[in-house]
Amino acid sequence: MRLRRQGPPAGSTFSTFVLSLASAALVHLGEVADPETGQTGQQPELARHSISMLEMLHEKTTKGLDEQERKMLESILYELRMKYVIKCGPDSK
Repeated sequence: MRLRRQGPPAGSTFSTFVLSLASAALVHLGEVADPETGQTGQQPELARHSISMLEMLHEKTTKGLDEQERKMLESILYELRMKYVIKCGPDSK
């Protein structure tokens, strides 16, 4: 049986993917409430994982991004890194 190859679901773009990872990082940093529980809490390891995923995407996709996508990703990474350092300290890995 062969699977039909289809495009991404409607509404799925590089930007929405990046924003979903950024949202997860913000939830794990305790910046916003978890949409499922309505509560906030810090989980630095999970925040770091989301940020690392965004860093990997930045490294692997920069040449294929348009200017708007590149700027959005770089801006989000900067903001998340700063929030992470503020919440977790400059020496946290």
